[in-house]
Amino acid sequence: MTVVVTAIVHPKPGHLDEALAVFSRHVGAVHQEPGCELYSLHTQGDDIVVIEKWTTQAELDTHGKGSALARLGAELHPLLAKPADLSSLTPHPAGDPIKGAL
Repeated sequence: MTVVVTAIVHPKPGHLDEALAVFSRHVGAVHQEPGCELYSLHTQGDDIVVIEKWTTQAELDTHGKGSALARLGAELHPLLAKPADLSSLTPHPAGDPIKGAL
């Protein structure tokens, strides 16, 4: 079953661009992980919103323990004001199959 994750990342004031640069250095490795269907970055004010889509929960769990996320986290952690807010979502497609689901 597909799993959608949102992560709202909270950089320290003045560190948004630096935090985005950290993500940019590591996102390619995440995209290569098995099961990664989407891993996209967005900003909302001074926060970074990461929207992820994984083919299975098991592949998401592997990502959570993987080297790409470990490297990203090691660089990102000193730039954060507080831990990320994470949500794991179960899609419920509706309407147009293309427009009604991630």
